[in-house]
Amino acid sequence: MSRITIRMAKLEDAEEVYKVYEPYILNTVITFEYDKVPVEVFRERMKNVMDKFPWLVCLIDGEIAGYAYCSPHLERAAFGWDCECSVYLNEKYHRRGIGTALYEALFHIVEQQGIYNIYSLICIPHESSVALHKKYGFTEVGTYYNTAYKLGKWRHLLVMEKRLKETIGEPAPVIPIHKIDKKFLENEYEIAVKKIVTTKQ
Repeated sequence: MSRITIRMAKLEDAEEVYKVYEPYILNTVITFEYDKVPVEVFRERMKNVMDKFPWLVCLIDGEIAGYAYCSPHLERAAFGWDCECSVYLNEKYHRRGIGTALYEALFHIVEQQGIYNIYSLICIPHESSVALHKKYGFTEVGTYYNTAYKLGKWRHLLVMEKRLKETIGEPAPVIPIHKIDKKFLENEYEIAVKKIVTTKQ
């Protein structure tokens, strides 16, 4: 039986995490980047995210099978209670429930931090991604039509939104991820691991 672990990413994971990400740059429109990213640059990206938000990795028998994280949605201070979510899987580990397990833990964690709204930006058509987000309560906000050019075509970008809290009154400051209770996090990891199947379906 495979040994499955979910935990917060570490900066030492950057090289292996990037190996999961790079095929999406070169072969897909899931990310709109064109070129390979130097590992040291990718590590710095991770650090900037991890200073405030969760970045989860799923390991199967010691190999990073996938990861998910939240990052700032827009830069201005008034958007400080929003975030964007992303999930990427090693192509060997599709159809095992890893993406859904990571997302569920991720959303619980940012809710605990005090985030109000989560956004996802999806290059469409992408029926499985849209369905996954709808499963977790995301709704379609709008579409940027022909907003990006990649792999020989103009691409549309769908914006989806998940509201975690009612937007009433002045919000409390968002709690940085390193101040979230460790027992709460460990419990979320354990619950998520139980949702992952050990073999491809």
